Amino acid sequence: MELLHTVHFPSGEGPFPAIFALHGWGASAHDLIGLAPYLHGGEALVLCPQGPFGFEIGPGLRGYGWFPLVERGFDPGEFRKGAAALRAFVDQALERYPVERRKVVILGFSQGGVMGYDLALRDPGRFAGIAALSAWLPKPLSDSIPVLPEHAGMPVLVQHGTTDEMIDVARARESRDLLAARGVGLTYREYEMGHEIRPEALRDLVTWLEEKVLSPIRLVY
Repeated sequence: MELLHTVHFPSGEGPFPAIFALHGWGASAHDLIGLAPYLHGGEALVLCPQGPFGFEIGPGLRGYGWFPLVERGFDPGEFRKGAAALRAFVDQALERYPVERRKVVILGFSQGGVMGYDLALRDPGRFAGIAALSAWLPKPLSDSIPVLPEHAGMPVLVQHGTTDEMIDVARARESRDLLAARGVGLTYREYEMGHEIRPEALRDLVTWLEEKVLSPIRLVY
């Protein structure tokens, strides 16, 4: 598999629900794996791929991203390279690991949430839900994705801090409106926090996974 990744493997033989957890700018494949014991009681396969764009964040320190940051948000060409690498990783992971195909969730923090939106909204029949934490859905990206019948009722969780210093909460609210226009099953939450995951947000994420995504079976006609 081309992208370096960390894995939380539950006990037993599977197949297991799978959560693809996508890190933010400057982090790595190790950034979100610590969430695994809390997600579905540790009984989900959690895969954390590392973004393909590496750069120096300090002397001897490397960080990774899904696409380079530019003044206007993202360069479409570079973004598509990252998206293609992520899509290939998901394809390979679904073949390699014992995954319950009806229960595959995309979770993204910050820049990883942008990638999650792109991946799951373009191919909604493949994913049981999207969780976007401290992230945003760029309008140009949303405009490039057609509205599909499978978007109707698709579980989407948006969590954002009202004092986020990296991604203003106004961008989350714009994302909320763009998602609502697609008819997704939207759960939107704001918290008194910055660019982070607080315990109360994690509790809501765990509840959403159990009540909206991993327990029910969503039928698409």
